[in-house]
Amino acid sequence: MEKTNVMRLLDAAKIPYDVKEYEVDENDLSGVHVAEQLGQDPESVFKTLVLKGEKTGYLVCCIPVSEELDLKKTAKAAKDKKVEMIPMKDLLSVTGYIRGGCSPIGMKKKFPTYIEETAVLFDKIAVSAGIRGKQIIINPEKLAEYVGASFAGLL
Repeated sequence: MEKTNVMRLLDAAKIPYDVKEYEVDENDLSGVHVAEQLGQDPESVFKTLVLKGEKTGYLVCCIPVSEELDLKKTAKAAKDKKVEMIPMKDLLSVTGYIRGGCSPIGMKKKFPTYIEETAVLFDKIAVSAGIRGKQIIINPEKLAEYVGASFAGLL
């Protein structure tokens, strides 16, 4: 199996993870669809969202694929008045990743990162391995420690 940059970074940091592959359906890029294919609880499969705060600039949030981000709670976690999703066309230039393959690990720059606090209810969660079709399964505390994330109520 070809390693992604995300996997190489985790290997270098000696952080254990598993890889799960899934079929990419261009007509259904929903995370719930991915969770079903992985045979995982959608509450334990996390999507990576990129936002921009009024004062804080870019920030990253990881939330369960079946949920919607609460922008007010996210702004509060980021200590900002207002945050909004970045336009999809800016995702690649800001993060180095495309939609459906955006990982909190290995972005072009280190952005403030917030992981929905329910992640700690699971021994392992799934996040993108940096490309469509691959997820890494990782301990949420180890992930947070590696990317310098905070756990917060984002839903």
